[in-house]
Amino acid sequence: MGGEQSLALPPEKGPHRVGCADVMVGHTQQQGLFFRLFYPCVPRDGAERLLWIPRYEYCSGLADVSGHSRRWCAPLLSIAVGSCRVPLSWKAPFKTCSSGYPLIIFSHGLGAFRTVYSSVCMQMASWGFVVAALEHRDSSAAMTYFCTAEAVREQWIPHQQVPQGQKEFYFRNNQVHHRANECARALQLFRAVSSGKSIPNILPQGFDLSVLKDSIDLAKAAVMGHSFGGVTAVLALVKESGFRCAVALDAWMFPLENVLYPEVPKPVFFINTEKFQTPESVAKMKRLSSRNSQTKIITILGSVHQSQTDFAFLTGKLIPRVFNARGTLDPHKCLDITTQAALAFLHRHLDVREEFARWDHLLEGIGDSVIPEAPFRLSNL
Repeated sequence: MGGEQSLALPPEKGPHRVGCADVMVGHTQQQGLFFRLFYPCVPRDGAERLLWIPRYEYCSGLADVSGHSRRWCAPLLSIAVGSCRVPLSWKAPFKTCSSGYPLIIFSHGLGAFRTVYSSVCMQMASWGFVVAALEHRDSSAAMTYFCTAEAVREQWIPHQQVPQGQKEFYFRNNQVHHRANECARALQLFRAVSSGKSIPNILPQGFDLSVLKDSIDLAKAAVMGHSFGGVTAVLALVKESGFRCAVALDAWMFPLENVLYPEVPKPVFFINTEKFQTPESVAKMKRLSSRNSQTKIITILGSVHQSQTDFAFLTGKLIPRVFNARGTLDPHKCLDITTQAALAFLHRHLDVREEFARWDHLLEGIGDSVIPEAPFRLSNL
């Protein structure tokens, strides 16, 4: 497999240690939610380090997404990355906060799932955010599942390609609305928890959501996402007024209908990679920035689309090559730029920690390996 594969995620850069847990609420595909929660925790010795790929079924899903046969690709993926672990404390005690942590709802990209953005989610949590990384149930995830009420049976939802004969825009547009509705429902869930309502986590020995009560500041809520999740975050601003801003990592703007651009009411920060965007896509972003001076667009030079995912931190040769996860920029530096820029933007629009203002220059595309807007002459597209 091109040498031993391991996942070398960097440790937390912020002042908090980070714990994580999975949360599933509801028993239906349409009304329930499934997410991984990243949160400031109370450190404990000997805490369990969790698997990066949580179940074998996700290897099958990644095989489907990559266009390879499950029969041979899924077992190879399981052998290569199935034992990789994430440097987080599984279900560690939540560190309460009387002033309330700001909240981020995170939306994954096409063919991804809740665990493959652990690098960026844990960094944001280390700086004092609670982050809920959704696993969408619109068939855009590599694989996901829900649990039926009858005997709590697992019902798996595989990745679905665009059906033959159907125009991709209409298929993806339906999906992006489903995804944005899930983001809105996630914020509504945290409102219910904060009000004292009992919301059962139906997973076995599941994380108790009631511990979050009085520790989340719902007046400081943002939505964030990568690729398909980036445009999902933009649409979520239209659907849920409680989101004060959005951070869109290398957003895939294609699925959003034109009539909605004037309806986006809040600022968006587009943090693009060098090798993914097209002039048409950036033109759509500029439609938003022309209407709101606080909407910003920057590009991280030397980065590729997967640079903003955990795949960039896989060692070895074959798996990063299969997923096109390596740019010329060191992935640690790309992660630093991404998180620091996002923190500066969130400081400005959520009124969070003053120290984040030291990275304000990144909002204007000023700094090493970052530029404003987009360098199409440098792109391979």
